[in-house]
Amino acid sequence: MKKWGFLLVLLLCLVLTFLYNGSFFESKADLPNVEVQKYDQSKDKRASGNSQQKDITEEQIYQGNLLLVNSKYPVHPESITSDVVDLFKHSELVNGFGLLDRTYLSENLVRKFSAMMAAAEKEGVSDFFITSGFRDFDAQRKLYQEKGSAYALPAGYSEHNLGLSLDVGTTQMAMAEAPEGKWIEQNAWKFGFILRYPENKTDITGIQYEPWHIRYVGLPHSAIMKEKGFVLEEYLAYLKEKKKISAKVKGEKYIISYYRFSENMTIRIPENHEYEISGDNMVGVIVTVYE
Repeated sequence: MKKWGFLLVLLLCLVLTFLYNGSFFESKADLPNVEVQKYDQSKDKRASGNSQQKDITEEQIYQGNLLLVNSKYPVHPESITSDVVDLFKHSELVNGFGLLDRTYLSENLVRKFSAMMAAAEKEGVSDFFITSGFRDFDAQRKLYQEKGSAYALPAGYSEHNLGLSLDVGTTQMAMAEAPEGKWIEQNAWKFGFILRYPENKTDITGIQYEPWHIRYVGLPHSAIMKEKGFVLEEYLAYLKEKKKISAKVKGEKYIISYYRFSENMTIRIPENHEYEISGDNMVGVIVTVYE
């Protein structure tokens, strides 16, 4: 009888260990505290006297952090980030992670990634390596010719050609099982990153599960996507449908508006507020105002 009792306790411990270490659930502390509401249009009328006019050009459709790149929407030359550096020549930027090969990356992006790595290290997760960063069209074309469509995408159709994505690995084990992979999946949103190709969204992204591939979209977008379980395709479709939403993330308030581009287009933005404009790489722009 004692033997069966011992085995039952052992089995229970194994089950609890699996649930704790696995992706069965996430701590509430790891989930974003996001409030998303339909925007109160009456606020526009009340604030119309305290706003500035902003011209929107067609080029802005193809610039910014929310650009969708997939088999339908390739990277435009004006979409590529302009601050790409060779990390082998800028060792001062390599903090909290290693490099497995010569790596090019946006300087702004690598600083944001380093901040995320510092947070991970404080939680005891620190064996990170960047395995791939920015690739220009020539490098992407060569990779596609050498590896084929099972491994790579044609030049211009990979997020790596954009400059906002990177592949992250660890020397311990596969990222899907490693503490590093689990930490990124649960916490990347806090730093503006998303897991671009999650396991259950292959039918939408068209790309197999890649637990190593992260993409920068910025806050509050990463938090909203995490909260709603959206991939980028779904999030942009959501913004197109809603047109304008208000969001509260970590106590900070935002107004996010979607505009379909038209000739001689102007929009109004509240004065004395920070804002960002990003295209969607399709037909419109997203304006994020920090209240």
